[in-house]
Amino acid sequence: MEGRTPDYIIIIIYLAGVAVFGIISGGRQRSLKDYFAGSKSVPWWAVCFSIVAAETSALTFISVPGLAYAANLNFLQVAVGYFLGRIVVAYLFLPAYDKGELRTAYTFLENRFGGKTRSFASIVFLFTRTAADGVRLFATAIPLKLMLNINYPLAIIIIAVVSLVYTYTGGMKGIIWVDAVQMFIYIGGAILAGFFLLHILPGGWEAVVNTASAENKFNIFNFGFNKGLSGFFSQPYTLLGGLIGGAFLSMASHGTDQLIVQRLLSARNLKDSQKAVIGSGAIIIVQFTIFLILGIMLFAFYGKMNIKPDEIFPLFIIKILPVGLSGIIIAGLLAAAMSTLSGSISSLASSTMHDIYIPLFGKNLDESSKLKISRIFTLIWAGLLILSAMLFINISRAVVELALSIASFTYGGLLGTFLLGVLNKKIKEREAIIGFTIGILIMIIVVLLKLAAWTWFTLIGVSATLLTGYVLAAMNSRKKTVS
Repeated sequence: MEGRTPDYIIIIIYLAGVAVFGIISGGRQRSLKDYFAGSKSVPWWAVCFSIVAAETSALTFISVPGLAYAANLNFLQVAVGYFLGRIVVAYLFLPAYDKGELRTAYTFLENRFGGKTRSFASIVFLFTRTAADGVRLFATAIPLKLMLNINYPLAIIIIAVVSLVYTYTGGMKGIIWVDAVQMFIYIGGAILAGFFLLHILPGGWEAVVNTASAENKFNIFNFGFNKGLSGFFSQPYTLLGGLIGGAFLSMASHGTDQLIVQRLLSARNLKDSQKAVIGSGAIIIVQFTIFLILGIMLFAFYGKMNIKPDEIFPLFIIKILPVGLSGIIIAGLLAAAMSTLSGSISSLASSTMHDIYIPLFGKNLDESSKLKISRIFTLIWAGLLILSAMLFINISRAVVELALSIASFTYGGLLGTFLLGVLNKKIKEREAIIGFTIGILIMIIVVLLKLAAWTWFTLIGVSATLLTGYVLAAMNSRKKTVS
């Protein structure tokens, strides 16, 4: 990779700068509340930007443009669903969380049902988050491998170690402030790439419009009724699938997943948390629009190529962008990656500490000991995420769909259990755990038999969990009436 020294300098300076900024902005932590919740002193707009950055991993940065390159703008239907789901989170879940001193999302389940439900939900979260973010970490390694001409394991380790540095030392407060900055870096990088594309493309934007129109690339809505009932549910990006599936997925990810809930619990009060989560939904629609339009522009530039969609944007960054600009774009890519990875490491450590270790072994520990053990868990989960990422090196499927499929796989049962707790005061712990388990088992069947697209996974899991919980509650109520 001769002649790319300026790119290397930009990337090295950026990585070092992020690590230092995260350490400084995080300040000193004296307790678990400082380490995992930022002392509840973070302004809502910083939490909002952090949420967007956390859910925008490297796979979003490279794979969403790939979706538009290979197809069209149908993915925007899902983005609108994401926004609708966050409104429900803001006014249904967050008020319930605000009633108690919650340490994790799963503390609510213990308060509502009991310790077994909390532990079960936390364990499901730990496995799901490790697998899904392993895919995201691998996605980040794709352009770094091409750029530095190194192998995937080394690229994965470089990204993980830098993220670990400020996660370990700066805690959640450091993560949030780094994320807020990194959101502007990666969005700015995508916009810069778009302007450069227009500059080098003969005909500029007019050429993009003409090419995209000929291939129906600007098609946003897909009603999905042209392939019959089975075909309707097998298409991931139909209007109903996108709106309903996106809404339920967002309700699960932003209402029950510790990765996002941890940030919401760092806001100063309930109103700030609500503004942060709804604001993030509006930004996500704009962000996905930028990424998808970039994918259409890449199609206008390259045309149809025999290449995986995930590789088209990295290929453009490495082969076409001039030296210096490509370094800035890769810095943006790394920003998207590290914002998700750092939050993932912290949320995994937080859930392990609060939901499993303290209830079982650490009730009598002082704050200093708890903080030391939490940092040990931070190191352990960073290592496990690296191992998880290496398992996906040989995948051929679009990584954004794979990661969302993994998340949707268990989100249904998780969201269904939370909804049982919020909507029905008569549901007991046994009924909630059985409903949660049935929801996951139903999803195993749906996935193995390929009965539906990933956008329907969360809704199916929620429906199975709610139905099971309500039926069991009704049966128990009938037994009591008879006896």
